[in-house]
Amino acid sequence: MFPLQRVVVVGLGLIGGSFAKELKTQHLCVEVVGCSRSQTTRDKALELGLIDTAEGNLEAAVKGADLVLLAAPIGATEALLRKMAPALNGRTIVTDAGSVKGNVIAAAKTVFGEVPPWLIPGHPIAGSERSGVGAAKLDLYRDHRVILTPAPGADQTALETVTRIWQCMGAEVVTMDAEYHDAVLAATSHLPHLLAFSLVDTLSKEGENQQIFRYAAGGFRDFTRIASSDPTMWHDIFIANQQAILAAVDQFQQGLQRFRQAVEDQDSKAMLGAMTRAKVARDHFTKMLAKRAYSRTMTEKNIVFTARPGGVVNGSIRVPGDKSISHRSIMMGSLADGITEVFGFLEGEDSLATLQAFRDMGVTIEGPNKGHVKIYGVGINGLMPPPGPLYLGNSGTSMRLLSGLLSAQSFDVELTGDESLSKRPMGRVANPLREMGAAIETGDDGTPPIRIKGSQTLNAIDYKMPMASAQVKSCVLLAGLYAKGETRVTEPAPTRDHTERMLKGFGYPVQVDGATACVRGGGTLVATNIDVPADISSAAFFMVAASITPGADLLLEHVGINPTRIGVINILKAMGANLDVSNEREVGGEPVADIRVQYAPLKGIRVPQDQVPLAIDEFPVLFVAAACAEGTTILTGAEELRVKESDRIQVMADGLLALGVEADPTPDGVVIKGGPISGGRVESHGDHRIAMAFAVAALRSSGEIKINNCANVATSFPNFVELSRKVGMKLDVAEAGGSEDA
Repeated sequence: MFPLQRVVVVGLGLIGGSFAKELKTQHLCVEVVGCSRSQTTRDKALELGLIDTAEGNLEAAVKGADLVLLAAPIGATEALLRKMAPALNGRTIVTDAGSVKGNVIAAAKTVFGEVPPWLIPGHPIAGSERSGVGAAKLDLYRDHRVILTPAPGADQTALETVTRIWQCMGAEVVTMDAEYHDAVLAATSHLPHLLAFSLVDTLSKEGENQQIFRYAAGGFRDFTRIASSDPTMWHDIFIANQQAILAAVDQFQQGLQRFRQAVEDQDSKAMLGAMTRAKVARDHFTKMLAKRAYSRTMTEKNIVFTARPGGVVNGSIRVPGDKSISHRSIMMGSLADGITEVFGFLEGEDSLATLQAFRDMGVTIEGPNKGHVKIYGVGINGLMPPPGPLYLGNSGTSMRLLSGLLSAQSFDVELTGDESLSKRPMGRVANPLREMGAAIETGDDGTPPIRIKGSQTLNAIDYKMPMASAQVKSCVLLAGLYAKGETRVTEPAPTRDHTERMLKGFGYPVQVDGATACVRGGGTLVATNIDVPADISSAAFFMVAASITPGADLLLEHVGINPTRIGVINILKAMGANLDVSNEREVGGEPVADIRVQYAPLKGIRVPQDQVPLAIDEFPVLFVAAACAEGTTILTGAEELRVKESDRIQVMADGLLALGVEADPTPDGVVIKGGPISGGRVESHGDHRIAMAFAVAALRSSGEIKINNCANVATSFPNFVELSRKVGMKLDVAEAGGSEDA
């Protein structure tokens, strides 16, 4: 495909000149022809070495060309296509660099009667306020995105050629519908330029304009920098994308009017809501830009853990706040009347997904700031329709619990997630909700997205759960807050009861009688303060680490020891672990304690059935404990592990086998024979608990363990690596293909 013979660049300003410079530097073609009406521009381009040949006649320039890039003002597109038409033979590929794509398509239809298959409209998302041939620069497109908007009948070879040439310049190429492109760019690029032009123009007319500009601070300079852009170019853009820009301006005016009214009324809640949502969005965008201009999502990166043998486990640490309680604190604080303050909130991806969902539904939430969150509750019926689908990342807890809360709201809503979450079963919550009268749809196989129709009347049910699941129980109870009558949920085995405890903490009556919990609809929640205990699921990795490492002595502080969550403690003690639970107390309705763990030889056991649901999230690292134990450990009754973020039974068994450990998976569990652990490479399948479990295994391995796809560790334990190193584990982190963070 490359090098091409003859490439023509029409328009030699910043965009076209930089494109031409890349063509020459990267040796992507034999001859670069620069076309411009200005003799001065053509001469300058030759002098700077941007082009090989200069041509003032467009028809002559494009004749016989392999590729033509139109980098002239977009208002000239139709005229340029008309002049080029006689020289186009159907083999010349034509693309452009304009920021409006609808006008390119319209121009093509006017000139040719259709969108020719060799026309591939494009838009590089790059540039600056500088213009002219002298602004051309190398690497302008590197780490930036180029959007192509090919018509349905586009020639695939033409599309591949344009795609490849941009990629050779270091750009990331994506395709999308032209109309969607124009709407997005109207909001993210065209509107900001319009506002900058308007603001500077308005202030320049003030009588004291010299003083205004003299004392303008950095914020003014940063915001108005783009008002130095080429007025002619932006005039053409505003004309070409008129309707989309007007829609964006109207939407902005509505938001500005709401903010103005909040300032006039001294409405602190409304002002904080707007500013907090803006800050969160901007901070997210800044983090995204820190890697590259339009970065890949976190889950698309392959973060690799390298866990080396020979580490120790000593000291005193407090692991992050409990994820389950963090989720529920946001949900109930949002539905309460009044202001709820949360301390110790887990700032992991899953919990933040829940927080963002409620922001999207109109709840003002300050923070998190070092675990502190302030929630301005809207009342049990105060949620507002979100602007679009609620994206919940990898968080099954968010999706299942929100399904219950949202099943009786007055608005329609769609819940989506990442690739992993989109494979997880949601029928287990959809089915009881339908029994209550909810209108809820899932994918054909019961997986996300979940679509919920609003304005449904829910009726209480007496639901006997076929399988123990705290998420399903919580979903039904939360839907019961809106149902007529008393909703009862009976579970076949005990599961975590954080929802019941927190509802009581917010003043909502919950009756618990043995295995049955019930709520009556129609009540209210009253704001309160919450101190989130350290997460026992996160502490479990260090409990096992200390238990299997000779000489270890570790204190884990302020750990939640809810009786529905202490399976990991009971199972480790049954295996012979030396764990001491002390300083027991109650904080916000949740029991907490300090846990000291010292090394002790472990022995294999048959895991008691009654402990399985109390340790369901901790089994990946318990499998590592079993691999280090003398004898055989047998787990049964844990089929739920097969439908977590990964099939945790199979994935852990595969990883242990790769490290030389005998592990035989069964339909509802596993049989593990303890013995030596070798080094090797294992695959986490993007499951955070799998990744952390194998990092712990290296404490007893004979060689280093490399663990693939560990990015999702941030979903539950964002500072796992930091704390692991603090206690003495040897854990390095790198992005595949990138540099190591040792």
